[in-house]
Amino acid sequence: MIGVMVVSHEPLGTALIHCTRHIYGRLPVQLAALDVIPDEDPDQAYSAAIELLARINDGSGVIVLTDLFGATPSRIAARLAQPHKVVVLAGVNLPMLVKVLNNRRMPVEELVDTLLSSAQGAILQIKPEAGEGNENGSR
Repeated sequence: MIGVMVVSHEPLGTALIHCTRHIYGRLPVQLAALDVIPDEDPDQAYSAAIELLARINDGSGVIVLTDLFGATPSRIAARLAQPHKVVVLAGVNLPMLVKVLNNRRMPVEELVDTLLSSAQGAILQIKPEAGEGNENGSR
């Protein structure tokens, strides 16, 4: 089964994986977070990421999700990438994480395609239903 790691600014990764406990009733297996703290040495964070990666990878591959493309966590995550084995995607959010967890028995490349094609549909505007008032409560 594909492992999943979130590498992000502290405390986002841990918060996201804790949200999965609410959704699934328990913490999913082969899931880890690396929260990069301010002023952390990137090489030390990378070493910690390598250790986490080894713990969650059963040989099926790993998808690494990171938050802000170009920031320190994403640069650390990018160093983990290995063709057909470890794929790194930026823009992590809870719908993306749930999509990964629900589909991680498919091949890594197929899962990445699924994630990329569904990413645009994960951001939605929620409009008031007809007859509902605005945020001030008026109608």
